[in-house]
Amino acid sequence: MLMSAFGGLMWLLYTAMLVLAVVALVMAAFSREDAFRAADKQNKMFWLIILGIAVAVNLLVPMLFLQLAGLVATIVFFVDVRPALQQVSGGGRGRRGGGSSSDGPYGPYNGGR
Repeated sequence: MLMSAFGGLMWLLYTAMLVLAVVALVMAAFSREDAFRAADKQNKMFWLIILGIAVAVNLLVPMLFLQLAGLVATIVFFVDVRPALQQVSGGGRGRRGGGSSSDGPYGPYNGGR
C-alpha cells in the first residue's frame, strides 16, 4: 500500500513537471523574437530548444536526473526570462500606462507623505 501511494505521488510529480515544461514551451513559442534580444536574454531559438528537450525528456526518458535538469530550465524560464519579456513587451498585470508598482487604483501611493 505504501509503495502504491509513493508511485502515485511520483506520477503526480512527473505529470506536473511535464505540464510546466509544456506551458513554458508554448509561452516561449508565442513570445516575440525581438523581446528576447531587448530583454538581454538568450535568443528565442535557444529557449525553444532547451524547453523542447525538457518536454521530450519528460515524455520519453524516465531518468529523474534529466527530468530535474529540465525542471530547472523551466523554472529559470518562468522566474527570469518570462518577467523580463513581459517588462520589455509592456505587458504587466493590472498596470495600465506603465505605472509604478506603488500605484493604487486611484493613482500613486506615497505612504502618507
